[in-house]
Amino acid sequence: MTQPHLTYTPLVLTAHKKCAPASVPSSPSSSRHQCSCWSRPPLASTNGTAAASAFPLITSTTTSLVLTTNNSAAQEAATSSSHPQQRSSSSRSSIMGDASIPVVVEEEEEEHIFRSRFPPVTIPDDVTLPEFVLAGSEAYADKVALVEAAPGGRSYTYGEVSRDVARFARALRSVGVRKGHVVVVALPNLTVYPVVSLGIMSAGAVFSGVNPRALAAEIKKQVEDSEAKLVVADAVAFNKVKDAGVPVIGIGDVESMPGAISWDELLAAADRTGAGVVALDPVQQSDLCALPYSSGTTGVSKGVMLSHRNLVSNLCSSMFSVGPEMEGQVVTLGLMPFFHIYGITGICCSTLRHKGTVVVMDRFDLRTFLRARWSTTASCSRPSSRPSCSSMVKSPVADEFDLSSLALRSVMTAAAPLAPDLLAAFQKKFPGVQVEEAYGLTEHSCVTLTHAAAAKPGEVGPAQVSKRNSVGFIVPNLEVKFVDPETGRSLPKNTPGELCVRSQGVMQGYYKKKEETERTIDAKGWLHTGDVGYIDDDGDVFIVDRIKELIKYKGFQVAPAELEAILLSHPSVEDAAVFGLPDEEAGEIPVSCVVRRRGAEETEADIMAFVAERVASYKKLRLLRFVDVIPKSVSGKIMRRQLRDEFIKNKTAAA
Repeated sequence: MTQPHLTYTPLVLTAHKKCAPASVPSSPSSSRHQCSCWSRPPLASTNGTAAASAFPLITSTTTSLVLTTNNSAAQEAATSSSHPQQRSSSSRSSIMGDASIPVVVEEEEEEHIFRSRFPPVTIPDDVTLPEFVLAGSEAYADKVALVEAAPGGRSYTYGEVSRDVARFARALRSVGVRKGHVVVVALPNLTVYPVVSLGIMSAGAVFSGVNPRALAAEIKKQVEDSEAKLVVADAVAFNKVKDAGVPVIGIGDVESMPGAISWDELLAAADRTGAGVVALDPVQQSDLCALPYSSGTTGVSKGVMLSHRNLVSNLCSSMFSVGPEMEGQVVTLGLMPFFHIYGITGICCSTLRHKGTVVVMDRFDLRTFLRARWSTTASCSRPSSRPSCSSMVKSPVADEFDLSSLALRSVMTAAAPLAPDLLAAFQKKFPGVQVEEAYGLTEHSCVTLTHAAAAKPGEVGPAQVSKRNSVGFIVPNLEVKFVDPETGRSLPKNTPGELCVRSQGVMQGYYKKKEETERTIDAKGWLHTGDVGYIDDDGDVFIVDRIKELIKYKGFQVAPAELEAILLSHPSVEDAAVFGLPDEEAGEIPVSCVVRRRGAEETEADIMAFVAERVASYKKLRLLRFVDVIPKSVSGKIMRRQLRDEFIKNKTAAA
């Protein structure tokens, strides 16, 4: 075990190279809160005052038709407010977007832009994500903030979270971490995880979570691509990261991690050194704070650059309906992997912001879940996993408990809707539980659409609920449009097109990937999601297909191109195609059609095993079928939809 030495100079790290893009333009959505090294033409105000209409226009030169309105008070607020880019530098808050405008059609430019049915919300200026999340913690110092679901598991109070976030930030600075440096975190869901990530951000560094169950080569690839300076890992992940080429901070049994820096000793050394030893560079809201990796729309994993402003604005929008009466009352199941953007922000940060409790679970176990504190202290709990819903419906373990005492208020699923049969069965078994769908993406900092808004004080049930099978309605401060992928023209309601979003939550870009950034964020700041959908007359959004071909397996992104490359490396594989098939529990499963070389003797199981040895468990092929030819277009593109439809047809016929 390596003991930490804290001095004025970096002892652990070498050259300081910041996580900053090379000549990559920023998203206009970041407004004036953007990296100093970026520039892009600013967006026109969405709150122009020259409009003759009661509602502002997207540009001052077009004529706007307001199709529906529903909030006169919000109209006043919208017309009197201005875009962040037009506010003075002394302004303490920024508001983007117009209130209660589900549909705005710009007739001259034929732009169909949709906004939230709810009023805009204020985004605080000059606060970092940790400051925003932990604000007011002093009043809840003794309240449990994080607790493991298993009996006797580790817990943190709000006082302990605030203390250790500051201690870790100080320790990182003392060992040479500087603003913009990347720290990769290879941990399972643990109560300490939010402390680690918020501590990294508080130090001005950039948090980059990685799946601890990924292969060593996959983790090393992220460490190298992100140019990370440190890795934080537990004993399980240590063997995968020890050869990544950077120092490792070990959490847990450091005796089994030779060469690792002890987490406990590091914090203790920081205490002995004191707060004033290393001066902290001021952390700005425009600074990067997170670098999650996403396959985006191309299938190649890329670092998504998110600033404090991105994440704070997204949290404000997604939590718009959480009133002060819910403060200190919410209990959330922390099941979604914390290295995932929804796990760390949508679950941990949002719950900590409102001083609730996150019950941490690394893998879903129904008995542990039902034995946890839901029935005694939870006024609102939200497991966010499709497999957990399936288990709650089908497992005989549920029959061992009195479900009437389960104080479960809502269940949220994401990545793909619940299968209709499973949804119906869940609602029958848990009639008082609201099932919500949500839609989001890493490139937009997390939540983009949500299924339900909480009830107003004194009311019972949600105030607004989207239709079944929709992915929700637009949250405040966002603009959404649907475009024809061929022409780029925006489309009216009830017309499927590629979903595009614009807001202050849009990423700064892909790290060191200028061309991919420009393909994803256009010159006007619209983030192109690659998903095909439409918005109906009531403002509910439905996703019907994907332009991008990623497979969503239990919320994890699986890139067909990666699996195809592995298949084609097998000497007996002549051609291959990978695509997703619908699955009730997983959402989608990766399957493949393979053209076997003449004379090859490998079975389908042999080829699947070959792939399984080279990828993380969630990327494994679940089905494989030998075919004579892989259908392709004239340009050589694999016709995955045709393969998927034929696969489903043959599977149905065989059944």
